[in-house]
Amino acid sequence: MMGDIVSLLFFLLLLQAMVPFIQRRMLEFRRKAAIRALELKRKSRVITMIHRQEAVSFLGFTLARYIDIEDSEQVLRAIRMTPPDMPIDLILHTPGGLVLAAEQIACALKRHKGKVTVFVPHYAMSGGTLIALAADEIVMDPNAVLGPVDPQLSTGQGYLPAASVLKALEQPNPNRDDQTLILGDIAKKAIQQVYETVYALLRDKLPEEKAKEVARLLSEGRWTHDYPITVEELRAMGLPVSEEMPREVYELMELYPQAPQRRPGVEFIPVPYTPVRPSQGGETK
Repeated sequence: MMGDIVSLLFFLLLLQAMVPFIQRRMLEFRRKAAIRALELKRKSRVITMIHRQEAVSFLGFTLARYIDIEDSEQVLRAIRMTPPDMPIDLILHTPGGLVLAAEQIACALKRHKGKVTVFVPHYAMSGGTLIALAADEIVMDPNAVLGPVDPQLSTGQGYLPAASVLKALEQPNPNRDDQTLILGDIAKKAIQQVYETVYALLRDKLPEEKAKEVARLLSEGRWTHDYPITVEELRAMGLPVSEEMPREVYELMELYPQAPQRRPGVEFIPVPYTPVRPSQGGETK
């Protein structure tokens, strides 16, 4: 009898340990099925770059996701496996990341002969914006945003905007050390390099002077690095932005959940509501 109870407890513990793995595998299967369905509908190669703080942790701490070299390797591999004339649809949701990785992805998309469409259902900041600029068409939710691409310099105290470093150096100070002057030189080069990259991505989409203007606007540090650039602002810049977001993209985003929280920060009844029609007497029911 005691042996049966021990065996049952062992089985329950084993089952409890296996449930997260099974759930994750099922979620991955649903993602691949949704991606394939979207590919068949649009006759394209669908690539997702969705960075959320998913339930992946190390020593109990959730790992944040951002654009890194592994991402660029995988995207470049997907592009190589795509016929030159086949359209590519990239679903992008990211806070940004490494400039090198973002530039590699942007340049590879730019060289692809088939039409490249980038879908932004929520946001694509910093390096994500750089990637979006490589697309032939950017499709955004009406409330989605992109962001500036001004470079951020890594220092011992964190990251500093390159534009702010140069602004500080404009103030007279005879006591500056060599390290600060070196940082200023790096800042100047970084801004120029990002400007040239953005201009190269835009010069066949916009008139030359307009492409230079937008490249300066996005790279010179006019705004803070987390400034949200809306659909209306992007269109005013002359960028090819559409709001025709396929329903399947939203459904696919649902398959990339955030990390579980102890209590939900946002709650609502997940069904679409139809507008309430006024009655003939002018009152609503």
